[in-house]
Amino acid sequence: MQYAPLGRTGMTVSRYALGTMMFGSAGNTDHDECTRIVHTALEAGINFVDTADMYSTGESERIVGAALRGRRDDVILATKGHFALEEGLNRSGNSRRHLLNAVDASLRRLGTDWIDLYQVHRPDWSTDLEETLGVLTDLVREGKIRAFGCSTFPAHELVESHRVAEARGLMRFRTEQPPYNLLARGIERDVLPVAERWGMGVLTWSPLGFGFLTGHHRAGAADSARARLRPAWFDPENPEVARKLAVAEQLAQVADDLGRPLPALATAFPLAHRAVTSVITGVRTLEQLDATLKHVDLVLDDATLDRLDAIVPPGTDVYDPQSPMPLPWLTDPALRRRTAATG
Repeated sequence: MQYAPLGRTGMTVSRYALGTMMFGSAGNTDHDECTRIVHTALEAGINFVDTADMYSTGESERIVGAALRGRRDDVILATKGHFALEEGLNRSGNSRRHLLNAVDASLRRLGTDWIDLYQVHRPDWSTDLEETLGVLTDLVREGKIRAFGCSTFPAHELVESHRVAEARGLMRFRTEQPPYNLLARGIERDVLPVAERWGMGVLTWSPLGFGFLTGHHRAGAADSARARLRPAWFDPENPEVARKLAVAEQLAQVADDLGRPLPALATAFPLAHRAVTSVITGVRTLEQLDATLKHVDLVLDDATLDRLDAIVPPGTDVYDPQSPMPLPWLTDPALRRRTAATG
């Protein structure tokens, strides 16, 4: 297992991080197997575990907390907050009110006195960045969190956050967690250069492109639990899906030529970028983890990266990884159109 500095936090993390989004009702309901996954990852040298309060509505955090009992000091533990876990006003977002409650609730579920890396899970366009950075700074000073970061922020919001931190004397986001894979390379245009310029750690998610890089969808044959659950996602009659399948077929040929499975190629790809610290591998079963661990030695050489660039040019997206969380100024006409009344 290889390790890298987590930005400029002073912490060192494994280049493969264990993602736990599939722990609990959203994926694997067998808590014992989830615990074995955590322990197997630690024994393989993974010291970075990433979860979030909204994963299975807190169940993932409880599983992770129980699995780390007696081993907490060996792990860099990351979690996230932003989304609502229950209905009601003021129960989501990046406000002081919500984040104070969310951090305390995560600490209880995780059974720990501190969180190594706390991340705001998405931008909150209704809350001033000074408000968010202010409460996160206070939480560091209280000792509840060691450092804080953000997830899926656009580049301009990263720049603005650093400007606000400098102007107000606040601590700043130390990490960014964006989606990044062989089918979604758009962040190479701006997010990754901005993160590198500011010395931020980058923890990428979705290395398998929401299932299209698992190797189960070659030649248009969708054979996976996700495809059976959401067949429309993998409908080859859909032009966008057909494009993804065609590109995945070309990428699979590169993997075949390397003598590696496609998921190994896909998971190694984000780590080839100089700005990326760790790739988050969100496994559901112990078998999936074992398959990942077999190929952590894979380092892509220049010749392979050139072939990948020819298939998916740098900075381009075969699909929009942000589509589940669209930007409000693109989806709300009132934010991008002048009305007749205002001229």
